[in-house]
Amino acid sequence: MIRLPLTASILLAFSISLFGTACRAPEQAPTQAQRVENADLGIAIGTGTDVAIEASDLTIVSGDLRAAADAIALARRTLATIKGNLFWAFAYNAAAIPLARGFGGTALFLASAAALSLLARLALAASRGGAESWYSVFGADPEAANEYLPALPALDLGLRDFLDRFAEIAPSLPIHPSAHPPGTLLLIDALGIGGPRGFAALVIVAGIASVPLTYVAARRLELGEGRARAAALMLAFSPAAMLYGVASADALFATLGIAAALLLVAGGAATRIGGMVMLAVASFFSWALLAIGAFATVLVAQREGLRAAVWIAGGSAVALIAFYGSLHAISGYDPIGVLSSASEAYELGISNARPWAFWVLGSPVAFFVALGLPISWYAARSLGIGNPIAVSLAVVVCVAALLGFSKAETERIWLFLAPLACLAAAAFVPRRRVSLVIVLLACQAVLTELTVDTIW
Repeated sequence: MIRLPLTASILLAFSISLFGTACRAPEQAPTQAQRVENADLGIAIGTGTDVAIEASDLTIVSGDLRAAADAIALARRTLATIKGNLFWAFAYNAAAIPLARGFGGTALFLASAAALSLLARLALAASRGGAESWYSVFGADPEAANEYLPALPALDLGLRDFLDRFAEIAPSLPIHPSAHPPGTLLLIDALGIGGPRGFAALVIVAGIASVPLTYVAARRLELGEGRARAAALMLAFSPAAMLYGVASADALFATLGIAAALLLVAGGAATRIGGMVMLAVASFFSWALLAIGAFATVLVAQREGLRAAVWIAGGSAVALIAFYGSLHAISGYDPIGVLSSASEAYELGISNARPWAFWVLGSPVAFFVALGLPISWYAARSLGIGNPIAVSLAVVVCVAALLGFSKAETERIWLFLAPLACLAAAAFVPRRRVSLVIVLLACQAVLTELTVDTIW
């Protein structure tokens, strides 16, 4: 079967219609107005008769028949948008109603919060570029050249040789894998992911897990049921989490970070040892996650005293040495060399375009604005009353800014700190203001997505 372009099909149908009319006897030929009125879709030309224009469903004012193809394409896109909006509306309400009414227990809340966060992230990403926005940053977008998938051929060396030589080959890789440890590349390879859709699915699903984990961390920190739920919902609607939770591997790092944090700050020696191991594994994905150990140490020092804090810090150091020592013994992996290589790659980035004095304020400001102004406001109020969570977060942010860590794109690179900021904000936010905070966060996220032109 021959398929014609839409414009050609319309022109052909119009020509056949005229030919058929010309072949009929004059008494059988319907008038132009009758043909337009009887058609499923009547299209009239602006230069035609008034009767035909009145009977038509669509009038092409310009008189150019090719505009009919544009009108039909626009109608199809409009119908698709209507169907999409109906889907998102029903899905959103299905997830949000249990949260609003407080139905069920913890399990239902966590499932609803995760589903709501997933829907919000997908809907926001699709609002400007359609469903392709969920994975285009890893595929068709020019930014894809800087991501992890183009570095996968390096694993053809074999796992052991890849780890042994990673410090040497890292400078030749795209910027993201060259500036991070190889954990993400190994995970992608182990899962058999070879395309942008698969990698996007990994980032999205892993990133969503940070929402229920934030609730669990809040409960471990004895914030109370209401404040724990508020922390999870604030993270779900944080502009940074919604914007980068679909299009950046930093969403995966955020989940690893909050998982390590909740284990480190929880009571019980066995749980904290698990947190130390988790911290070591997390650092194999991003060096920035080592800041979670510092956060936990400062927090435990305030809550339990210096002795417990020293135990957390010392145990984490031992876990890191054991993890990387074992990896070196097995494969020859050189963590010091990899860190040095990452530092060199980082120095080639945008951070050198501005002096240290710019970034020392610019980095925290960018992070807290993208995090969500309501979250940042209540986290600051929490810091003002000396809340241990807020104080610990402030120490980490100040040290990172003063030492020049991640001097650019901190709204994305510091995403792993977003759950901690939501915990700090939840410790102060009045319960009656939680709904307003969620609405304001959602509005900020939508405005940012629709008005700020970024690759994410």
